[in-house]
Amino acid sequence: MNKIRVLLADDHTILREGIRALLDDQADIEVIGEAEDGQSTVKMVAKLKPDVVIMDIAMPLLNGLEATRQIQRDYPQVKVLILTMHENEEYIRQVLAAGALGYILKDAAARDLLGAIRAVHQGEAVLSPAITRLVIEDYLRWGDIRPADTSNGLTPREREVLQLIAEGYTNKEIAEILSLSVKTIQSHRTNLMSKLDLHDRGELIKYAIQKKIIDI
Repeated sequence: MNKIRVLLADDHTILREGIRALLDDQADIEVIGEAEDGQSTVKMVAKLKPDVVIMDIAMPLLNGLEATRQIQRDYPQVKVLILTMHENEEYIRQVLAAGALGYILKDAAARDLLGAIRAVHQGEAVLSPAITRLVIEDYLRWGDIRPADTSNGLTPREREVLQLIAEGYTNKEIAEILSLSVKTIQSHRTNLMSKLDLHDRGELIKYAIQKKIIDI
């Protein structure tokens, strides 16, 4: 029997250890790796090619939403299951639009998480009951008129730079994290500020908080 190969992505070590202990007891599931930030998650997906990524949303360096976008763009065969504490319409809509197949809250029972892993591995969409209610309410309220793209025209790299700026990194530090030149980071910063009509770091941080790019 081929096991479901799972990558755990969460910045809380205790949570990863708890989930890993649960999954290690399952005959049909194998944990093949762990990541503590979004950038590491994307790199490990490229290296390990897991069947399922269990992904938190609020992670440093690259949030779970942007990591999901990049994974689904480059490795569409990899299934993403969001496991988060955030019961928020904006998160839900963006993550599902990014390609995640499941959205489960961290207070779910162990059997629900296991069922969700097996379901998304088979290509089925899975939502916690509370999330299903929010999705239905959101649809009834907005129907098809609500815009699906909330990126404001930013490129994936610009969204990465925006998150890192909002997390307090300098241009030099961001350049080192992304393996780019400081000049390139300055260019991305100028472009995203122009697109968003923002004029200083404080406004960028406020925008990142409002759009759930970073968690506080």
